[in-house]
Amino acid sequence: MKKTLSILIIALIFSCACKTKGANGKSGKDGESAKPKITQAAIKASMDYLASDELNGRATGSKGIEKAAVFIENYLKTNNIKPYFESYRDSFKVNDLDGYNIVGMVEGNDPKLKNEFIILGGHYDHIGTSKIVEGDSIANGANDDASGTIAAMEFGKYFAKTKTNKRSILITLYDAEEVGLKGSAHLAARLKAKNINAYTMINFEMIGVPRAENEYMAYMSGFERSNFAKTLNGYAGEDVIGFFPKAKDFRLFMRSDNYPFFKELNIPAHAISTFDFTNFDYYHHVDDEADKMDYEHMVSFIEKMIPALEGMMNAPTKEVILKDE
Repeated sequence: MKKTLSILIIALIFSCACKTKGANGKSGKDGESAKPKITQAAIKASMDYLASDELNGRATGSKGIEKAAVFIENYLKTNNIKPYFESYRDSFKVNDLDGYNIVGMVEGNDPKLKNEFIILGGHYDHIGTSKIVEGDSIANGANDDASGTIAAMEFGKYFAKTKTNKRSILITLYDAEEVGLKGSAHLAARLKAKNINAYTMINFEMIGVPRAENEYMAYMSGFERSNFAKTLNGYAGEDVIGFFPKAKDFRLFMRSDNYPFFKELNIPAHAISTFDFTNFDYYHHVDDEADKMDYEHMVSFIEKMIPALEGMMNAPTKEVILKDE
């Protein structure tokens, strides 16, 4: 009787395993691995630290931004995102201050296309302190740009787990944006000297708050300089990224970390944002805090961008191209 019972238990376990695994041994329907979830809890945990008073506004050269750098390095390491250089840090000087970009890589899975790189990034520095409001002087920089930094980190974590990218990905978090794009300029020049085969660059800049319902979810700076938005929307299967007329008036294309990559590498390089100067009152303000962020919106934005990025990462040819202005 015991032997018969043991056989039945083994058969039941085997049956369950067969139902949850496909022919290739991977879990999920038709052998596909279950895709990792983008969660509000994970995004909020990162935001609560990066935009905390402990980091004192993450000014370049400060103790606060050093803590942010260590946090990002640990995040990349924990999620199996390898350093692109000898370490995660790309070091540079801003006068007598030390600056550090943090650079990780998710290698592509295609023998040829993995030699082409998609660069995703955002700046993790902020202005430190600002005008005192009700006794608070710390400009925490939740939307600007902990939100974009976290989006890039989440994309890195996602693709490091799924390994669905044929092209390789650089996850690049910049220091010293607030003092003149110094970090991104240093990294872009270093990658050019390394003769990197870069395909495109996306800079995530202030994606923590939603736009009005009648607007595109996000907009792209330098919209007319390439077919980037149209192509990404095609991959996404919906219009996620649109045109923002004021972007050109405000010269946004040249004011954020995408611009040095455009100049140095001559590739399609744009900033994507959901902040349009009407939907958030706390730009460079002490109230740019973690509790002001819309985490449901951030999850939705990241989820909608994933198929758009996958399309670009896996297209057999470089379909995103620069246009003549």
